[in-house]
Amino acid sequence: MWKDKVARTALIGLFLLYFSALFADILTPYGMEFNDANVGNAPATLLHIHNDNGELCWPYVYQVKQENDLATYRQTFSEIHTTKYPVKLLVKGESYKLLGFIPMDLHLFGVESPARIYLLGADMNGRDNYSRLFFGAQKSLTIGFLGLFIAFPIGIFYGAVAGYIGGLADNLMMRFAEAVMSIPSFYLLIGLAAILPLGMTSSQRFALITVILSFISWPGLARVIRGMVLSIREEEFVQAAKSVGMPEVTNIIKHVIPQTASYVVIAATLQVPNFILAESGLSLIGLGIQQPDASWGNMLKAAMDQPNELLSQPWLIAPGFLIFFTILCFNSIGDVLRDVLDPKLSGGR
Repeated sequence: MWKDKVARTALIGLFLLYFSALFADILTPYGMEFNDANVGNAPATLLHIHNDNGELCWPYVYQVKQENDLATYRQTFSEIHTTKYPVKLLVKGESYKLLGFIPMDLHLFGVESPARIYLLGADMNGRDNYSRLFFGAQKSLTIGFLGLFIAFPIGIFYGAVAGYIGGLADNLMMRFAEAVMSIPSFYLLIGLAAILPLGMTSSQRFALITVILSFISWPGLARVIRGMVLSIREEEFVQAAKSVGMPEVTNIIKHVIPQTASYVVIAATLQVPNFILAESGLSLIGLGIQQPDASWGNMLKAAMDQPNELLSQPWLIAPGFLIFFTILCFNSIGDVLRDVLDPKLSGGR
């Protein structure tokens, strides 16, 4: 797979995304909730690379002040050219716990206060959009794999049992799976999210959304696995294990389910984007992850709430491009894996 240029590019892209999410605290100059109300909706910080003589120098920034334009009634921002604030590498800043348990206060880059370095500008609350992109990735990218860990074991085992047993039990199990599939999942999510208690923290809401997404995502996989098992159960090695008295559950786990591994791997890469899209969609309409926590979906919602700002700050829709790029990477990898692991599914391409 590594020889395929598309797959290689997609793998590198996903590695960079997940690496950035994992080490967001150290890669960003500010924490997720850091804000400076004096620079709400500030444009991207201008990095200066020339000194007063016009010569190249180490990048520096100026402090920015906010003013109200009496003619247009809009906020304007201007630099205060009295003091230069050089961009420093590996600087001390807000404290955090790297990977959740290593106390640190080191950041890859930053500037001294009161200046700010907002590479993608600030939101209406004066929070750094660049930093929040990284922290938003933590939830938007994590939900895909968390959902898989819940939905796929259910779908695989349910489908394998139905296909292995057959008969009336198979029919009843598949009718139930089809009933779950018939539920309009996104509207169900909207309804459930709307009745969630207002006092729930974003972490609790995130966990609940993950569980809900998982329990409505397994039937499709179960149906495919069941179809595969109807054929696998007739194989000699499965029948041989059955003839020597191996318990049915053991036979299913040891001999039947492993034969579906190639399809499961392909399905997993194609299912992750669905979880990401569902979470982003809920957050986009205000029913997912709530402020001040960041996710790509609620960052897009914040941008949509200020349509006038999009003209002067088009980078506010950067989360949308990251969602698109992530889904494109997963789908590209899924297509290549399908060609490699199961050429029959690719239609002989």
